[in-house]
Amino acid sequence: MIAAPRPPNEEGRLEALRGFDILDTPAEKAFDDLVRLALYICDTPIAAVSFIDKDRQWLKSKVGLAVPETKRDISFCAHALTLPNETLIVPDASLDVRFSDNPLVTGEPKIRFYAGAPLVTEDGFVLGTLCVIDHIPKELSAAQTKALEVLRNQVMRELELHRKNIELSEANKKLEQARIDLSESETRY
Repeated sequence: MIAAPRPPNEEGRLEALRGFDILDTPAEKAFDDLVRLALYICDTPIAAVSFIDKDRQWLKSKVGLAVPETKRDISFCAHALTLPNETLIVPDASLDVRFSDNPLVTGEPKIRFYAGAPLVTEDGFVLGTLCVIDHIPKELSAAQTKALEVLRNQVMRELELHRKNIELSEANKKLEQARIDLSESETRY
């Protein structure tokens, strides 16, 4: 097994990931719907939105997997961090030197096929992937690959919306506190 190299912009990438405040959050229908679409379009039994943290891969949304996270060093998605402009496709992981002895290949979930479209911020940081996985070797058609990339763009829009909602909520709290402070100030006079 060959662990994925850390990208040269790792510190900035981790800071960008933390800025979305997405790690360890509950499931959200919007992400779940996009994962299901990826699964259907690519005709695979497994799909996920995966974020690569410092030492782990955390799954925001998943179908066909029971675990919420894995170690980063065995993550297929971690290999996509250095490929911001292309979908990482592994037709048969058992024949790929990077993955052939990976515990996710030799044991459950017995990954053979993997395709991960990188989730890239406007600043060029790869946060993780929208990925599809199968237990048998396969290829995606050009149309399936393009559809996965279109869905990846939607995942990024949802991620931005998630961040904007947090910012709006915080602004509303500050506004409410200012209103309370003003009301108390007026009551004193």
